[in-house]
Amino acid sequence: MIDNAAVELSRLQFGLTAMYHFLFVPLTLGLSILLGIFESVYVMTGRSIWREITKYWGLLFGINFAMGVATGITMEFQFGTNWAYYSHYVGDIFGVPLAIEGLMAFFLEASFIGLFFFGWDRLSKIGHLVVTWLVALGSNLSALWILIANGWMQHPVGAAFNPASMRMEVTNFSEVLFNPVAQAKFVHTVSAGYVTGAIFVMAISAWFLLKGRNRAFAIRSMTVAASFGLASALSVVVLGDESGYTASENQKMKLAAIEAMWQTEPAPASFTAFGFPDAKAHITRDAIEVPWVMGLIGTRSINGKIPGIIPLVEANKARIASGVIAYGALEQLRHHPDDTAARTRFNAHVNDLGYGLLLKRYTDKVVDATPAEIDSAAWDTVPNVPALFWTFRLMVGCGFFFIAFFAFAFWLSAKHRLDRYSWFLRLAVVILPLPWIAAELGWFVAEHGRQPWTIDGILPTFLSASSLTAGNLWLSLGGFVVFYSVLAVVELYLMIKYIKLGPDAEAGPASPALGAPALSLSEGGR
Repeated sequence: MIDNAAVELSRLQFGLTAMYHFLFVPLTLGLSILLGIFESVYVMTGRSIWREITKYWGLLFGINFAMGVATGITMEFQFGTNWAYYSHYVGDIFGVPLAIEGLMAFFLEASFIGLFFFGWDRLSKIGHLVVTWLVALGSNLSALWILIANGWMQHPVGAAFNPASMRMEVTNFSEVLFNPVAQAKFVHTVSAGYVTGAIFVMAISAWFLLKGRNRAFAIRSMTVAASFGLASALSVVVLGDESGYTASENQKMKLAAIEAMWQTEPAPASFTAFGFPDAKAHITRDAIEVPWVMGLIGTRSINGKIPGIIPLVEANKARIASGVIAYGALEQLRHHPDDTAARTRFNAHVNDLGYGLLLKRYTDKVVDATPAEIDSAAWDTVPNVPALFWTFRLMVGCGFFFIAFFAFAFWLSAKHRLDRYSWFLRLAVVILPLPWIAAELGWFVAEHGRQPWTIDGILPTFLSASSLTAGNLWLSLGGFVVFYSVLAVVELYLMIKYIKLGPDAEAGPASPALGAPALSLSEGGR
């Protein structure tokens, strides 16, 4: 039988390490593009202040990048240690984009980041600018390939189960590459990273202004960040709508759970802005609904219906029954590969094999599953509705707040008043953690909303884990907590140190352009 404790500990360990790693990813994405913009202005204007701006934010980018690499590598090893059957079952597909990410994107990013730091006095202006944009390109390509892999987990296309090898195999790599879910997730995720980078620059620059230092540096940094942040925040909301639409097409249960939509509503469905989902009674109490909105977002029509949770559960019961037939036929094929009747039955029901595997939680004899076991397995396809309902709304609330914040910042920038209102500067500092919170909430919605699957509709989570004991998992989990806690202390120490030092670290002769001693990163970066 399944060791549920081991499975949950494996999920906890991977969830903690993945979410910790993602603390570094958004800032890497956002700052990489901002560095390219800052240096482009320097090359176009020839003004040395923009060079110093690029070098200072580049220093903070480098600290964050190093921590991201350290946490990302350890995370990927868990596919082999904690999720061995997952790696066996879908490794031929999932491993391809990960390998390309390492060979193409990470090597590109890691190679040119050295030239970025040490090439200021060795490369021409244009040469160094090309290097900076290649670092940004590498960062974004890295996100692309990772999200292609993750998008396939959400919407598995371009692959088929081979009963001879008992594994999923690629049938059409272009479908994997151009998976609509992966593309929607990529543009939404990188836009969120750009917002994070813009908020980071705004917050640190605002802190400088509140301290009455480095005014010219801070104003210029905030001006670029305000424009970039506004465009990015608008993109996050617009592209998030695209993610919602793809979910309505490919992950209907996730969307229904996010909306706490228990029954199918008449089209166009309303959006529940507020309420208290009751998972036991299958109702949402004290709901405040906005007519038509969910139907328009989810179907982009006024007559398309969004199925509710309970009808989806009923449909899944039929898919589980079909999966039982596929499972039985597969068992016959394993013993008699030339059995044409069994192969015909299997091919007719293979798309529901994953649903049949849900019964392995309740019985080892899937073909003899009782109606009660099928009913329990069908309800297992419903994720945690209250958790998804509230995390989604908190994430969306953050998104609209960012639009308002950057719109006001852009207006202040256009009026040359960025340093006029101390309340706004204090607000910019206080909201620094907010984009990270929004990003983590977004990943919770994406990943927890896929449960009970590691590969949606293909492989249940509880079957994906390695055969490890709870004791081993507690030991490795404790090791990760200690290791990552040390990294967190190092990250915070270095970031706070260089933020406090500011652009005038390693003080030298005063720079008229900066209004303060200039920063030499070749010295201060040691």
